[in-house]
Amino acid sequence: MRKFALAAVALFATVGLTLAAEGIFKSYKDKVLTVTVDGSDKTFKVDDKTAFKTVGKDGDKDVPNDKGIERLEKMESGGKASGKAKLDVTGDKTATEVKFFGGGKKKN
Repeated sequence: MRKFALAAVALFATVGLTLAAEGIFKSYKDKVLTVTVDGSDKTFKVDDKTAFKTVGKDGDKDVPNDKGIERLEKMESGGKASGKAKLDVTGDKTATEVKFFGGGKKKN
């Protein structure tokens, strides 16, 4: 019984360390991503270890790190994504994973 209780405590401790924030893209400047979650802004540092994924109808697809950062920069420079594009960011102060939703090319 003690082993089970200890395992349960360890599970909740590790789950609590990784926070996921699904929100709306606000800005990306100087490797700092700002996302609006439930009306408040959260900032995450983006580095070379950050994993990027695209979520679509076909499931999750991995995106290379340089292409993910390039996509964030394009979202910032375009100006149209601010306040509209949905992102799911996992991590506390440093983003460990960023998921982009939709935005794929439409097939005719």
